[in-house]
Amino acid sequence: MNSKHIPYSETGFFSNLILDYLSGKPELKSFYESEPGFFSFGKKIKERGLKNIDRKLLADVLSEQNKPLNDNAKVLANIELLRNNNAFTVTTGHQLNLFTGPLYFVYKIISTINLAEKLKQEYPYSDFVPVYWMHCEDHDFAEINHIYLFGKKIEWKEEHHGAAGEIATASLRSVIDELKTILGESANANELVSLFSDAYLNHFNLADAMRFLCHQFFGKYGLVILDARDKRLKQTFVQQFKQDIFQNTNYKLVTETNSELEKLSYKTQVNPREINCFYLTDGKRERIVKTENGFEVLNTSIVFSKELLEKEIENNPEKFSPNVVLRPMYQEYILPNLAYIGGAGELAYWLQYKRMFDAAKISFPILVLRNSVMVVDEPVKTKIDKFGLSPTEFFAAEEKLVNDFIVSHSSASISLVDEQEKLKELFASIKAIAKKVDTTLEASIEAELQKQLKVIEQLESRIQRAEKKKYEISVNQIKSIREKLFPANALQERHENISTFYLRYGSSFINVLKQNLQPLDCRFMILED
Repeated sequence: MNSKHIPYSETGFFSNLILDYLSGKPELKSFYESEPGFFSFGKKIKERGLKNIDRKLLADVLSEQNKPLNDNAKVLANIELLRNNNAFTVTTGHQLNLFTGPLYFVYKIISTINLAEKLKQEYPYSDFVPVYWMHCEDHDFAEINHIYLFGKKIEWKEEHHGAAGEIATASLRSVIDELKTILGESANANELVSLFSDAYLNHFNLADAMRFLCHQFFGKYGLVILDARDKRLKQTFVQQFKQDIFQNTNYKLVTETNSELEKLSYKTQVNPREINCFYLTDGKRERIVKTENGFEVLNTSIVFSKELLEKEIENNPEKFSPNVVLRPMYQEYILPNLAYIGGAGELAYWLQYKRMFDAAKISFPILVLRNSVMVVDEPVKTKIDKFGLSPTEFFAAEEKLVNDFIVSHSSASISLVDEQEKLKELFASIKAIAKKVDTTLEASIEAELQKQLKVIEQLESRIQRAEKKKYEISVNQIKSIREKLFPANALQERHENISTFYLRYGSSFINVLKQNLQPLDCRFMILED
């Protein structure tokens, strides 16, 4: 496949905050530590090498969690590397979306793998391990229980309100049968359905299924998968849990940062809570809030005094689950991490956390925007070429795209701007003549001019409608192409699932992405057949 690139600023899909971050705008410097370039990593390596990380504990936990995947020597070797002080991680995180969810999940993982490999080339005396941090404790099931495929929503209809990683997967059989019917009976379809069946029907819960699935797709590249729910890992974070719950430090610091960002006219992604922890109990994940009765767990009858809650944190830290504010700190606390690779929305909320990290004396990672990709397969490419267009032109709004096409292909001008100007000149001449006779005539002449200009506008609109009707078939085809490239008027990667392209390319689709995605390349990529 051939690749083309356009600046993120020309796509129309990225916020000013992210565009300004990528361009190094001075006003944003205080909200992060290092710019996302290879030159920043040398300093970061030295800094992280001085931080105390319980590497033995981390490697032991990872070894246990990845034991079922012991057929992959590269993954196991990467885990063992983390025992050494000269080994570091580059990390991405994501929810446990059904069938991997939107395409951008795949792009995140490959961006992370490729960055680790590039760093090894730049700094050969250190080692770099790509890590996928599974968001096993997220509980917004509605966000992860479906995919879109060929315009159809495939949904897992299950009631669940606790940590996603614990969801039993046995009920997915009917969903996989539905997927199989949609995908058909080709070799690639059968291969993909077999992979999904093996992942979800031969593993008890969503965390185990996702670990297996990601290992099948990315294990050969040495991707290490971490489930941070382990009690031993959370035990190391006890003091941070206490500080957040009892002192509300993180709430104060992030709120101050939000105020500063808003003064710079940026929208903030996350609003912190006074307590940024959930409590896990009986299949539920519920917020902890302070009340006049002590510390209550919402939607339960559980109430702690301060003393009892301190003891609970110390004795059962695995029951405490960080939210979107506290989770990044937990991640950077237990990993020897250099960079976090995320989408635009994720990087936006990470930029809210620098002050919080500084206060806790936890290293703030280099923030790297994951690669963004639009895939133009051969059937779509053929249709685009037929109209003499290029994929980049489809980033324009649909109305502009259609009008530009009609204007460029029309044999007659559909703009009457010149005629309006000539009419204005004519009425100016009439005004000059009338003024010599009776100055009171000017107002009526001006009113008549405006009436005639309105008539011309109406005529122009009728001509344009007639011209559009003349090109109706072509216009509908162009709209159809744009809908394929921007389903629901969103980036393709935020809507389509890997199944769309796996069906056409098979496992080579992953290889193509691996070869083409360039970490730290701050441009949007278009891959064409």
